Amino acid sequence: MNHASPSQPHPAEWPETQELLGAEERGLPAGRHEFHKEHLMAQIHDDLRTTNGTPAAPGRQRNPFLRRNVLLPAMACAVAAAVVGGFALAGGDGGDGKTPLATGPALTTQVGTADAKAAPELLNRISLAAADTSGPTVGDGQFIYIASKVANTYPKTVDDKTTVVSEELHSRQVWQSPGGKDGWLIEPGQTGDKGITLAGEHPISAAYDSLVKLPTDPDALLKKIYQDVDENRDRELARDQAAFVAIGDLLTESYPPAKLAPALYRAAAKIPGVAAVDDAVDALGRHGVAVARLNEADGQREEWIFDKKTLAFLGERTVQAQPPKDGPIKRGTVLFTSAITERAIVDGNKELPSDSRAG
Repeated sequence: MNHASPSQPHPAEWPETQELLGAEERGLPAGRHEFHKEHLMAQIHDDLRTTNGTPAAPGRQRNPFLRRNVLLPAMACAVAAAVVGGFALAGGDGGDGKTPLATGPALTTQVGTADAKAAPELLNRISLAAADTSGPTVGDGQFIYIASKVANTYPKTVDDKTTVVSEELHSRQVWQSPGGKDGWLIEPGQTGDKGITLAGEHPISAAYDSLVKLPTDPDALLKKIYQDVDENRDRELARDQAAFVAIGDLLTESYPPAKLAPALYRAAAKIPGVAAVDDAVDALGRHGVAVARLNEADGQREEWIFDKKTLAFLGERTVQAQPPKDGPIKRGTVLFTSAITERAIVDGNKELPSDSRAG
């Protein structure tokens, strides 16, 4: 396998004539543990919906085409077993309207130096900046709209030869009702042009109405997260790492209320092993500072990226910060990258912010 150099073009610059993603199976990127992150925060949501000591109904089954590293509906047990074992998703157009994504050499980066001593101060500054930013107010019938640019990296085997490839950078649009029972997803290569529904009987776990009920005291919030980590995490994923990942998921494809966002950052500052990285790059190529934590088990580092001046949240990425014990992934490989391009409140499902403003 030819390992791409750090100077390779950004995925957004790859020509469309590059190799298309075929119908080969691709499992979850190593170390992503998506089901356990989802189940963790789904449990928080279920606890909030429990009344008179009666447990809430189990979460609805997650659609397998939803983004693999983000907080969305909890999976049923049968699906969970498949995911933990390497749930495979087929690429290409199999008659279902999906558009295959171009792939290219694995995206790589310079691994920035992590400074644990600088993390508390950085997170305190980020928390203060978040407190000065007004959060969303979502009315009945409205939807939270989140647009982002994303790309995954994964091993690909053709004719018994395995290489590591990255998807072309592509758009992702999500609509979520405040109660979490309705919504829509559009992502090329996964859903087709028209997208898929997120509607279901039970709310998604990161629903706005659930987030407003979470504790805004950092200690109480972190205690709640750890409680659910202890109950639901994969025992191969360290407790502190699971808590860090759970908080990170609430910063990405959700819209934390104004009072919750600062608490999430202050809670993260209390997790052992959290570090500051002075330079990190989001999916759009924007340089920023990062709050990060290394998963000692697989050498992968989760990074939340913030604007260096405003400290606004830009996106996240997962970087192979240490050489793995085995496998084709190399140090410096960017396993996942994202950039938030817009968050807004719109007046209807599948409606764009420009439509709401025009109305």
